Formats: sequence, structure tokens, C-alpha cells
Amino acid sequence: MLRRCGLFVLCTVVVSYVEATVPVTATANEINQLPRKKTVNPGAALYPRATETRDLRNLDGVWNFRKSPTDPEFGYKNGWFEQDLERTGPVIPMPVPSSYNDIGEDASLRDHVGLVWYDRRFYVPSWWGQNGQRVWLRFSSVHYASQVWVNGQSVMYHEIGHLPFEVEISDVVNYNTSNLLTVVVDNTLLSDTVPQGTIRDIMVANNKVRLEQTYTFDFFNYAGIHRSVFLYSTPQTFIDDVIVNTDIQGLTGFVVYNVTYKSASNAQCVIQLCDKNGTQVAGSQDCAGLMEVGNANFWWPYLMHPEPGYLYTFKASLIGPLGELVDTYSLKVGIRTVTWSNTTIYLNDKPIYLRGFGMHEDSDLRGKGWDPVLWVKNFNLIKWVGANAFRTSHYPYAEEIYQMADEQGIMIIDECPSGDTDIFTDSLLEKHKQSLTELIRRDKNHPSVVMWSISNEPRSANYKADAYFGKVVKHVKSMDLSRPVTIAISQSYLNDKAGQHLDVICFNRYNGWYSNTGSLLNIASYVTEEATSWHRRYNKPVIMTEYGADTIAGLHLIPEYVWSEEYQVALMSEHFKAFDRLRRVGFFSGEFIWNFADFKTTQTITRVGGNKKGIFTRSRQPKASAHHLRARYHSLAAAESGAPPPDIAYYISDHKPPAHEEL
Repeated sequence: MLRRCGLFVLCTVVVSYVEATVPVTATANEINQLPRKKTVNPGAALYPRATETRDLRNLDGVWNFRKSPTDPEFGYKNGWFEQDLERTGPVIPMPVPSSYNDIGEDASLRDHVGLVWYDRRFYVPSWWGQNGQRVWLRFSSVHYASQVWVNGQSVMYHEIGHLPFEVEISDVVNYNTSNLLTVVVDNTLLSDTVPQGTIRDIMVANNKVRLEQTYTFDFFNYAGIHRSVFLYSTPQTFIDDVIVNTDIQGLTGFVVYNVTYKSASNAQCVIQLCDKNGTQVAGSQDCAGLMEVGNANFWWPYLMHPEPGYLYTFKASLIGPLGELVDTYSLKVGIRTVTWSNTTIYLNDKPIYLRGFGMHEDSDLRGKGWDPVLWVKNFNLIKWVGANAFRTSHYPYAEEIYQMADEQGIMIIDECPSGDTDIFTDSLLEKHKQSLTELIRRDKNHPSVVMWSISNEPRSANYKADAYFGKVVKHVKSMDLSRPVTIAISQSYLNDKAGQHLDVICFNRYNGWYSNTGSLLNIASYVTEEATSWHRRYNKPVIMTEYGADTIAGLHLIPEYVWSEEYQVALMSEHFKAFDRLRRVGFFSGEFIWNFADFKTTQTITRVGGNKKGIFTRSRQPKASAHHLRARYHSLAAAESGAPPPDIAYYISDHKPPAHEEL
């Protein structure tokens, strides 16, 4: 008899209780000197969901907002967190989620460096209190550092702006009136932040007028409450974390899991695994164990299988001593394996070749703010092009993006926020490791995540990079052994000190653009030679994770010339020649063009309104390069499946001469 998810028969069970480990939090951003409460915050492992035992409220909307004066302590000294911001001075409306930089009309907000303040009021349902529910506040992303108050009480501090954090606020909320939520956000980047930056004072007539932020990475340091804010409830005894790993033997899938919970009383676990139709295919009565799925549907990438992105529902329930349901939580899981050799990356024991993009969370007006409209469009374009992967360059993206990738079979190289890593200090190392702790705790269960990237373009020729990245890789391996570890390297293979610690070598190189600008003659040979040299030195699979050329949409020049659409297409074709040569050799595992879409950068004379290397404009309209890449990616997918090359998009000719009849 088939069972449906949500219906279970309680039997005698053995309780397997595992206390979750709480890693040490990162230290505070040092620009603010006033002492204030900081709580140990390991990040937020489980995406908030409403279930039979949990309720969920979204706090997105238009909040009140104010920039801090030049003195970062002014708001603290004047008690801005103790009452509504509008009572202590003028405020402006600010949408959450969004970056605040492009919302206003003045450069001082766009280029602001330092603190900004947000607040809003919210209500907690009275039945949460009546039922003894715990109350949780969760921020999906606040960049870069933030402190949070509820009703004037400091409840948490968090650093590393692209990752979630949460705190229980049961003891500080009111049920019979509204609650005040205040957030201060600090966007300053220093030598020991992730990513790094430098700050200097701008002086006018011996008076400090503002701070100036500089950094070496090539994207704009958008700031604000970038992703959704959630208020949710759990029972007193609640599921704290779920870890799922999968394996495959023949047609059988195996799900290895561990459910941890925080307990006010003893509870028993009931675990159910259900297919897409809601039919239970496996179950268990232990909090940790292994479930076997016969004739399983495996998770496959887009264009590699007729049904890509197949997901099961994993449901964990805690049962009380009287058989009552105490807590329950569900998540989607895919049954798949990722393995690798010195030449090849395998998914479900089949070699894979990654066709993808570097991307950014970046769009008009919103900056890096989460926007479901934008990302549904992005995924439609990714599939239209025929890509099967992207890299979260150069920071973790919103969790909803990973959920969409899971469902659509798009593979992800998941990158932590460490870009252009330099000055390899112990304090930076601890924050770097903390960023990966929070990243892996958040993303560990996503089948779309096939690789961890621990840095983009670090100064890996520095002799200190050897020991530094050795420790970072060891830290990642202590948390997850199921995925390879990589770095997107820009240093020469002759000088690099980090590659020896990695499982896959990724490299970025801009032949024909930053080097030998305007010359297409040697691109194919240079790319072939460098990729071969990387493999020869480290004996590992190699992926080219960045190549490309800035292109102004609508600029057409024949013969091809830099910044024109024709030059971007020609440069891509020279890389394609190299990639095809390398594919025949056997160690080359993927190609990622830079970039999916144009994006904002800091102001420089080498950028016309931002980086224009996208094959799509910032408004997601195609350049000629998008059509060119689409033809290649679909052709590669067809070749890998044994199908004939795809038809050209538009009819041209039947290739027959005209008929002539004599009268």
C-alpha cells in the first residue's frame, strides 16, 4: 500500500539526538567603537518555511531609512534605536529588499560609505505566544555588517554581507502591541573583511567631510538589506538542521541523512521521502540513518536528461511521548553524486562538461536586491542559451536562486565572498573560514551545487597563499567531502601557490582584451597552451571560468574592432577553437564566459556605466554574442547526447537553384 507524505503510523522508535555544533562568529567590523551586545551567530542553516507546526511572516516592504552623519557614533549616542527613526529626524522610504544606492536621486546616497539606519514596526500573532511558540527573526542578507534591535534591545550582530543570520526574539517581543525593528548597516570594507577594501578620510579645509571606499574587485559595492526579512515561529522543541547526502549504485539511490534538534523534552523522529507525486518511497524512524530508493529518479542537469532537476521531498517530523506531532520540516533533495579524477568531473558516474556563465546579482534600480521577476527571467535566458551551469561570482546568491537551479537542473559553482584576496593575515583567515562555514551550512543540501569556490582571483603568487589556502581547503573538507574545491585563479601557472590544494583548477584570462587588446591572432593558441600548462603542473581537471570583451550594445564595426558587437563575437569564436581542441585532449571540463549580463562597477575611465562584458544588456536584452553562444551551447549539448546539431533559428534558404522554364 502506497503512503502519502504527511501521513505516518507511529511505531516504537529509538531516539537519535545530535546537538548541532555552533561555530565561532566573525569579529565586528572595526569602524564602530561603541561597545554593544554581540551574539554567537553561526548563520541560518534552514530556509524558513511554514509547516503544520511553524508559521511564517514576511517583513519585506517599504521601511524608514536614514543615512548616518559622518560621525558613525552619532545615531548610537542619540538613541536612534530606542524609538521610531521618524521621531529623531527626517526619514525617506526605502524598499526592502534592495540596495539603497540607486533608489535616490543624489550621488551622496549612491556613493555613501559608512552607516545607514532602517526601521519598521511589526506584529507578532497572539496565538504564537498562547501556544508557547518560539519567535525567530531572520535576515537573508544585509551587506556588509549589521546590528539589529527589537524594541530598543540589541539582539544580534552579523558580518559577511551575503549570508543569512537569525536570532530568537521570544523574550523581547510584545503580543498586544506593535514591535519596533531597527537595523544599522555598515558597508565599509577593510583589510580583514570578506571581501577586502580600504578606507580613507576625504578632507575639505581641514574638516573631515566623508569617507572614501576603495577596493580592487570589479563590481559596485552595493549595500543595504538585500534579501527578504522573515519572522517565523517554531515549537519549543524544534528541528535545528538537516544534512542530506546521496549515493547511487546502479538504479538504486541512497539518502544518508542527519536531523538535529534543540530539545525542551525528548522526541522521536519520523522521516519520510516522497517522490514528485507525493508518494512515499522510503522512510525511517531514526534521526540519523540511510534510506534506500529502488529504481530511483536521479537528479540530472539541463539538456543531459529528458527530465532534468528531479527532486524528492524529504520530510522530518518530531513526535512527542504521547504520539503528538511536535515539529516538522520539509525540503527538496536530489539523488545524485559528484566525483572527480585527475582529468574528469563526473555526475552520477557520467563525465560532465560545464557550459556556463559568470554572473552577478545586479540589475537596474534594485542593485543587488533579490527580485523574483529578474531571476525567473535569468533562468529562462540561461536555458534559452543552452547553458547548464553558472558560478555565483563573487559571493553567495539568494537562496531562492539555488532552489530554482535545483528545480531546473542548472549546476552551480558556489563561491564565497572572498575576492582579490590579499594580505593573508590570521584575522582575515578566520573570517574567510567563517564565510565558508555559513555558506556550506546554508547550501549543503542543494543538488545544484556541484563545487565550492573558495576565492576569486586571489593574489596566489604571494608565498603566504600556500599555507593560507591550504588551511581554507582543509576547513572546507572538514565540513563537506562530497564536492570538489576550486579557486578562480588569475595568477600565472608559473607563480601560483594555491592550485596544489585544489581538486579542480579554474582560471581566468582575457586574451584579446586586457592583453594584446584588439588582436585575435593568438587567442586560440594562448588558451590551449595555458590550460595545458595548468593541467601539466597540477594533474587536475581544468575549467576556464572567465574570458570575454566589453561590448557596447548597438555598436557595429567592420572589420571587427574593440567594444563592438562584432569584436565580442569574433573573440568568442577564437576561444571556441581552443575549447574544442582541449575537449579532445580529455582534461578540460568546462567553459564559462564572462559575463551573463552587463553590471555596475565603481566609476573608472575604463568602464562606460559599468562592465559591458555581458552577452545580455543589464535589462536582459541580447547582444549578437548571445545568439552566437546559444548556437554553440546547444550544439555541444546535442553532441554529448548523440543528437544531430540543432537547426538554425531562422529559415535562410533551401539551397536550390531557381527553376527556368522556356515558353
